[in-house]
Order: sequence, then structure tokens, then C-alpha cells
Amino acid sequence: MTSLYGDYTAPAGLRTRGTVLVVAGRGETPASYARFGARLAADAYRVRVLPAPDGDPAEALAAAVAGIPDLVYPLVLAGADTGAAAVAALVATARPEADWWPDAVVLAGLPGYDAHTAAGWDDELDARTHCPAHRGVLTGDTTVQRGALASSVPAALLDAAYGSTAEQPHLLLVGDADPLASRADLARLAKSLPAVRLSVVRGAHHDVLNDLQHRSVAAEVVAFLEAVRGPAPLTPVVHVESSSW
Repeated sequence: MTSLYGDYTAPAGLRTRGTVLVVAGRGETPASYARFGARLAADAYRVRVLPAPDGDPAEALAAAVAGIPDLVYPLVLAGADTGAAAVAALVATARPEADWWPDAVVLAGLPGYDAHTAAGWDDELDARTHCPAHRGVLTGDTTVQRGALASSVPAALLDAAYGSTAEQPHLLLVGDADPLASRADLARLAKSLPAVRLSVVRGAHHDVLNDLQHRSVAAEVVAFLEAVRGPAPLTPVVHVESSSW
């Protein structure tokens, strides 16, 4: 039986350092994040990738967490594209007494309000990524429908996402070549969140977790996860005292 999720675990003999739930974006499947999941797992994080949001994200997250034996905290909720919007909107609501409520949040490629009209599959891919490997993954996945990567995003969902003042530490990731992002809205969101880091990835497109810079982006996410594991207040593990570059 095919699993609904993409699952990645730490190498044998390493103690799991935390759990990351990744919510995929428009048109994507958990297979789209195999490379990202494997990289975090190599750093001893337990990763489970969920399909793109369809229905109540709270129910989907509760079911995903329920299927993880020996859940290790911190629990970090990551989303990409509409998955990021769903995650942001969810944590903006009142905090329930639930074991799936995240300790921190990663929002990658949060979309803007302006619609992007694609003139075919290559145009859809160009907006998402310039990484040949990831373009091949999306093209070769028979469950990824043409047109789905450029489908519209409900304005109400974006309103809830960009209106968040959630208390959890947030890492916002955006590519500086992302044609689907709104840097102004992201900057406004960063100002309204109490604990946040906005990281801009040079040359990256909308699928910032899967573009050509995916190794550096995964390292940035791991650095955030390690800071979340530390004592409050959230502080980077590495502090640059002096540098000439």
C-alpha cells in the first residue's frame, strides 16, 4: 500500500533531534520534497512530508502526527507555497491543546496576491525553479497535473497568512528571483511577528527549498532548527564576531 506521506528518518545510531512536518504546495506531491527531506534527516531530524492542503489542515496535521511513533520535540511545521499559506493561517488561530501544535514555523515561498498566468508547462516550471533535477522531478511525476502549479490562491487564505501575529518563532524564506512572491507583504509580515527571521536566497525562484541553492537553504533551515532546540529566547547557535566577507 502506497503511503500518503514522504517519510525520512535519521541514520541508524543517531538520536533524533526533532520532528519536521512539511506541507507541500500547489500541484506538488510529497515526492517533490524527497531531496529536502533526506537532507534534514541526514542531520538527525525526523521528517514527514504531507500532500498539498485539501480541506482542514488541522485534521491533516493531527493525522500525520498520530502516525509517528515516539514523537520527538521540538515539532516544527514547514510549508511551501500554498502549504506555507495554510501553515501561517493555521498558527494565526487560537492555540489548541494538541500534540501537533508546532513549536516553530518555516514558511518557504509564501505566495503573493498577484496571479501568475502561465503560458504552458515550461512557463509554470520557470516560475517555480531553475534546478534541472527538480524540474525533472515535477515533469516525471505523473500525479502533477499541468496547470496546477499556477492555479489561483484564495485571497482569504492569504489574508489570514499575512495577518498572523503568531507567537512561535518563524523562518521566512524567499528567493530574490521569485516572480510569485510579494516582498512588501513579506516585510510587513516580518514586522508583525514577535520572533522571526526573513531570509532572502540569491537567485532562487518560488520553490526556494528545491531550486539550485537547495543545499544552502537546507543548511539555513537546520541552523534555525538548532536554534529552536536551544533555550529561550531564540538565538542563533553561531554568532559571527568578525568577518571580511
